[in-house]
Amino acid sequence: MDVRADDRAGGTEEAGGESAFTVLVAAAANLGIALAKAVAGVISGSSAMLSEAAHSFADTVTELLLLASLKRSDKPADEEHPLGYGGERYVWALLAAVATFVGGAVFSLYDGIHTLVAGEELGNPVVSYVVLGVAFVLEGFSLRTAVKQARGEAARVRVPFGTYLRHTPDTAVKAVVLEDSAALAGLLLAAGGLLGAQLTGSGAWDGAASLCIGLLLLWVAWVLGRSNAELLVGRPLPKPFRDEIREIVLGVTHVEAVLELTTLVQGPREALVAAKVDFRDASTAAQIEWACEDASRRIRERFPAVRRVFLDPTPGFAARRTEGLNPW
Repeated sequence: MDVRADDRAGGTEEAGGESAFTVLVAAAANLGIALAKAVAGVISGSSAMLSEAAHSFADTVTELLLLASLKRSDKPADEEHPLGYGGERYVWALLAAVATFVGGAVFSLYDGIHTLVAGEELGNPVVSYVVLGVAFVLEGFSLRTAVKQARGEAARVRVPFGTYLRHTPDTAVKAVVLEDSAALAGLLLAAGGLLGAQLTGSGAWDGAASLCIGLLLLWVAWVLGRSNAELLVGRPLPKPFRDEIREIVLGVTHVEAVLELTTLVQGPREALVAAKVDFRDASTAAQIEWACEDASRRIRERFPAVRRVFLDPTPGFAARRTEGLNPW
């Protein structure tokens, strides 16, 4: 999540557009590749090529769902949805993970098992090799676009690329990076299956390659599904961010203690902060009001992604023991 103050102006719109471009590039590449793989698979009779075609078709559906998630999650908050539509991004992204599982992994596993059991007649593999080579270049370009964006985001939040990719709430970019990486690995597996079948005359190599592609897609679907489910259930800001927010509130005049701090990630660049705060007993109502305003301003300046700050003045534990929960 982007937390630098100098990214506050226009940062969300720019990054959102960058994510949409990344997904569009991946969708266009995968659609063309899927059609070419399907034709090559029919001509060569390769189950691995047909699995790769299913893989690319599943990726295309995934990217279309991710585009829907980007569009719907950008709608502003309204009376019916006072906290906005950020959560829709993760609903559609979860559906995209299901599409990867059903459209890619299940078909590949079925086709691989069928080939190992029933065997296959091998056709001319030349077309398949050509398609695999072209697909590798296109998938590589799509992956390069996604990695470039992810590296830029990682640099802005000052974390290693791997850490950013594991924990980023921008699951659209994460999905493209993982799916394109899996696509490149799948292309190598398909090429290995074709070569093994060509050299030995046995379709078992091709079936084994199809099974490996299915297992690879199963892993991708699991990782993406778990990431989106975690964000739908509710994920807090990282602990270093929470600790800094606590220190910011404690640094405000009239604040004695932060009794409870709750944070919630609502989108790639949208978060909520709520806290129960113990103010000095001698503070006036006006001083408490301005202290809340000051704390909110400081938090937003340090963390522009925090859109909503709710501070609840609450008696401290000592006051509760002295006067009881209801002193009136």
